[in-house]
Amino acid sequence: PARKKPIQKNRTQTQGAWRVSKAKKLDLRTPALSQRWLAVGLLIAVVLVIILVVIVPVINKEMELHDAKNSLVFRLQQYERILAKKDAVIASMDTIKQQHEEQGYFNSQNTDALASAEMQEFIKKAIVDAGGQLSSTQALPVSNKGKFSRITVRVRMTGNSEVLRAVLYKIETSTPLIIIDQIDIRPMRGKRNRTTRQIESSNELNVNFQAVSFMRKQPE
Repeated sequence: PARKKPIQKNRTQTQGAWRVSKAKKLDLRTPALSQRWLAVGLLIAVVLVIILVVIVPVINKEMELHDAKNSLVFRLQQYERILAKKDAVIASMDTIKQQHEEQGYFNSQNTDALASAEMQEFIKKAIVDAGGQLSSTQALPVSNKGKFSRITVRVRMTGNSEVLRAVLYKIETSTPLIIIDQIDIRPMRGKRNRTTRQIESSNELNVNFQAVSFMRKQPE
């Protein structure tokens, strides 16, 4: 029994020493583990910063470029469709122009003076053929508007209502086109009857109007 006590004491000392050693090892591991987690956290933070500062703007820029590309492709397709219809539009315009030329709406004379003279001669013939009387014609100054010249003639004539109607119809259905503008109609004063000495009413009318025609402006 006296020999067993030292053995128990040694065991107690050994266990105490092991516990102290284990505690020291844990104390040594704790700072290293903390540093390791700190390093991992810093690495994650750096990665997040790189993503936010570099990768996200690059992705946004790529998305903007993609949208811009799609917009340009859409506009290009629109232009291609317009260009595809260009020939048809030009052909249609040429057809309309040819139809106008064939219908003869515009005066085909080479100068304004010739166009005005032609129109005056036509109006004179229309009045005489209808049974009226031409008092005078006067060529007014030519006015230019865009690619066209406006030829205007002032006309004075006399005749009854039937004559006037025939003259206006002849003029407004003419080729090239002639338009009646600023017409003024007044009854003529009747003549005095030599027997009754009374002024008899008259069916004759004094008519003033302007006739307008157009021609393509000649290149200077």
